[in-house]
Amino acid sequence: MTDRPCLLLLDGHSLAYRAFYALPVENFSTSGGQPTNLVYGFANMLANALRDERPTHVAVAFDVSRQTFRTEAFPDYKANRARSPAEFHDQLGILDRMLAAMSIPALRMPGFEADDVIASLATSAEAAGCQVLIITGDRDVLQLVGPNVTALYFYRSATELIRYTPEAVQEKYGLTPSQYPDFAALRGDPSDNLPSIPGIGEKTAAKWIREYGSLDALLERADEVKGKAGEKLRDALETVRTNRRLTELVRDLDLAVELDDLRRKPYDLSAFSSLLDELEFRNASLRQRLFAGDPGGGKAPEDAPAEPLKGRELEPGELPGWFRSRAGASGDTLGLAAESTWVRGAGEIARIALATGDGYAATFGPARMTEADERAFTAWLADPDRPKALHDVKSLLRLFGEHGWRLDGVAADTAVAAYLLLPGLAAYGIADLAARHLGRRPPDEGPTGLMLQARAVLDLAGRFTAELAGTGMDRVMTEVELPLADLLARMERAGVFVDEALLRELEKRFEGAMETAADEAAEIAGRRFNPGSTKQLQEVLFGELGLPKTKKIKSGHSTDVDALTWLATQTDNGLPQVLLHHRDQSRLRMTVAGLIKEIGADGRIHTSFQQTVAATGRLTSIEPNLQVIPIRTEEGRHIRRAFLPGAGFESLMTADYGQLELRVMAHLSQDPILLAAFATGEDLHTTMAAQVFGVAPEGVTPEMRRKIKAMSYGLAYGLSAFGLAKQLGIAQSEARPLMDAYFERFGGVRDYLEHTVEEARHTGYTQTVLGRRRYLPHLSSENRQRRETAERMALNAPIQGSAADIVKIAMLRVDEAITAAGLRSRPLLQVHDEIVLEVAPGERDAVRDLVHDRMATAYPLSVGLDVAIGTGTDWNAAAH
Repeated sequence: MTDRPCLLLLDGHSLAYRAFYALPVENFSTSGGQPTNLVYGFANMLANALRDERPTHVAVAFDVSRQTFRTEAFPDYKANRARSPAEFHDQLGILDRMLAAMSIPALRMPGFEADDVIASLATSAEAAGCQVLIITGDRDVLQLVGPNVTALYFYRSATELIRYTPEAVQEKYGLTPSQYPDFAALRGDPSDNLPSIPGIGEKTAAKWIREYGSLDALLERADEVKGKAGEKLRDALETVRTNRRLTELVRDLDLAVELDDLRRKPYDLSAFSSLLDELEFRNASLRQRLFAGDPGGGKAPEDAPAEPLKGRELEPGELPGWFRSRAGASGDTLGLAAESTWVRGAGEIARIALATGDGYAATFGPARMTEADERAFTAWLADPDRPKALHDVKSLLRLFGEHGWRLDGVAADTAVAAYLLLPGLAAYGIADLAARHLGRRPPDEGPTGLMLQARAVLDLAGRFTAELAGTGMDRVMTEVELPLADLLARMERAGVFVDEALLRELEKRFEGAMETAADEAAEIAGRRFNPGSTKQLQEVLFGELGLPKTKKIKSGHSTDVDALTWLATQTDNGLPQVLLHHRDQSRLRMTVAGLIKEIGADGRIHTSFQQTVAATGRLTSIEPNLQVIPIRTEEGRHIRRAFLPGAGFESLMTADYGQLELRVMAHLSQDPILLAAFATGEDLHTTMAAQVFGVAPEGVTPEMRRKIKAMSYGLAYGLSAFGLAKQLGIAQSEARPLMDAYFERFGGVRDYLEHTVEEARHTGYTQTVLGRRRYLPHLSSENRQRRETAERMALNAPIQGSAADIVKIAMLRVDEAITAAGLRSRPLLQVHDEIVLEVAPGERDAVRDLVHDRMATAYPLSVGLDVAIGTGTDWNAAAH
């Protein structure tokens, strides 16, 4: 922000259209089905404009409708424009909410266009001594350009802007800005359906205005214009006069706003952060740029509780005294925040900040601590009677372990607490949560920023702790998530040893397979092309070979995996199958390359497990993502062979649950036939298929079994008839009777699923066996797509979430048993329903027995828990 008065005016509909058509709507939507491409693109352009132009005042002007004084004068005005898609109109209300949260006025005037609103504001602001900037894609605003008014006009894309000053207008058209509407009247405007003079182009129109000085002078002396051009002009005099009236912008609208009303004001941080989360805007760069534009600097409103300003940087040796004077008595909770890094199994803490409930804060660098400082800090850290509020405890524990520090007395983890209360948020950072829940956003950097973060953690902890207790999820936090954070931190620090040479060999093998596939594709197509280029694939598949068209996308016809898979069934041409193989090998090569990149100096991969990503409660992993390694393919088995026991250990052990989701479904539904199917001890899917198809178990064909298996697991994921048809490669007309037959036989499952959706519609959420909630506000949406998406989430959340809870409990029980037995073996990984352990010499049998016992008794399901265990010299060999 500067002291220079500068009004930024944005043509709202112009920006909205460019955003909507620049970003494919199919790639930008929430998990509930709400399109977001318009709002995302608009927000991106707005953030850039606020950053680059640094205005002191800002407003956005919108059209109200197509009915304006111009359509009354000329009914065909803009009549050639097609009606905007429903997905466009669906987002305009959200855009209004975003602008309101950013305290940016959105202005409209019935009977007039956004350009008229902009012209009126620009005229009054210029008279008041303001500089004016106008961002638009409509050239009519060039008539407003002057010494104090600049137009930023979109050129080709939604990010390229031409800056039009009077000199730039003169250079482009050879005209002054005031002459521009005269020129436009002669030229006409196809986008507004304003007719041009047949045979008269822009060069001739501009030459006439330059020669005669103005349109009025030209029309008065029209008889002097010679030749056919003159005849055409004289034939079109009324058209030109009408164009001129319609092109002139209105500059004196009574908008009922003063210039001071447009002065930039602080954001409503709570509303703005909540909206970004609702829209699932996870792009950190966009969020940072948007919040950086807040004139309030992230501060809370004046009537909000004061932030901790009584903070200071401690010098070496001052920490013991600070604890004595500021840490309070036993039982007072302190907030802690840290500035740290963690890369490939190694990390450091650059700075720590502490905050008290009475407004004091301190920050210090661990590298500068004296022995007395460290004794005071570690004593407080390990004291179970000194409650601590932290953010992302797992990441801090990972780093504390590097120093040999023990942490006890954790009263709250604000990241995990926020996740439990609202799973599926776009961001769980301290600043994001503080903005959403406290109405302030502490800075991301610097000693002061870190102290403000520590205070925010403390304030958030107080709020979240009460809310967790109110929902009954405090037990999930204290009995599952917090203990799990400690285990995950140890697993991440340990990492898993890998054979780097084998991984590099696999990378070359997959590269070779890609090259072979590219050669085969070139031979079929009759020329060489890049199989990874969508444009070249479209040219070859649909242009040169004339294969059946796939679904239409912005760039042409789709060439994604689903499209190629469908195409392979529609033609005898072998190219789609070759392209699928190339894409598969490319994905595998990228997977292996990602693994190699993450090997630490100790030869081990230290993946990071995320507790706050999957809305169902499942753990995910990043850097690298181990869940993308195929489980049942030969290529996946090759990759798993590269994971080995490290020095001092003799083998890896894998233990996973069999049919966990189906067992949970049987337990929750209490369907008697499904319970009986589990009780037989026979192959579950064969037994279920026999029930659905009405045949003896020995009469079940592999195809019958495959269909019922897909159906059973699909129900655990909220599968629809359309999804089942797509998964099985059958017509939807065949899939629907199959589902009906399934539900007729397993009526308890049908009743449970229906009851789950109806109960969630009433309460607003679903629950797992441990009480973990998932909120689904769109269950009552009037939008059918969003409502049905929410219904599918309601179907799978209790099943998937309960399975996730059981796996987490199992991990904790296994770890507790290993520790209690004094064994050196340890858990290393958790992928899907599988736990991977590193087994010390001589401990295999003991570990196997306790792992089986603790996993099988993790939760009392009606049908029990089936556990399979294997041991081997590598991850693949340990399969069972």
